[in-house]
Amino acid sequence: MSEVSSLFSWPVRVYYENTDAGGVVYHSNYVAFMERARTEFLRSLGVELGALERDDRVLFAVRSMTIDYRSPARLDDLLDVTVDIKESRPASLTFLQTICRDGRVLCDGEVRVASISADHFRPVAIPPKLVELLGVVLAKKLP
Repeated sequence: MSEVSSLFSWPVRVYYENTDAGGVVYHSNYVAFMERARTEFLRSLGVELGALERDDRVLFAVRSMTIDYRSPARLDDLLDVTVDIKESRPASLTFLQTICRDGRVLCDGEVRVASISADHFRPVAIPPKLVELLGVVLAKKLP
């Protein structure tokens, strides 16, 4: 059993709709679980994606993703989906995420999201208020 330390953790229950005929979580649902956790991480900082689009005309789009499936999650499992920031660049963020059950890593991945204009879908700088919030959060994690 491994212990996972992270900036943020979001609980997810596995429902029947998340599984295949054998009661095992279907692979694409891990991506959805990670998406929810990233969204809730931002929400925990007071950042709502709808407001970011409306007020700053900024969206986040997944640019790349790698996932390592280690062990299956199953129907009724309670999972913890973690979020860490690996890298913050002017127009992108790279997240490290894990999906665990009882402290055991079932799946982990690296997700790079691009900050893009809601008007023309081209890269734009991450809004300064979000950069500042992320800086504060990362500073708190440092020993």
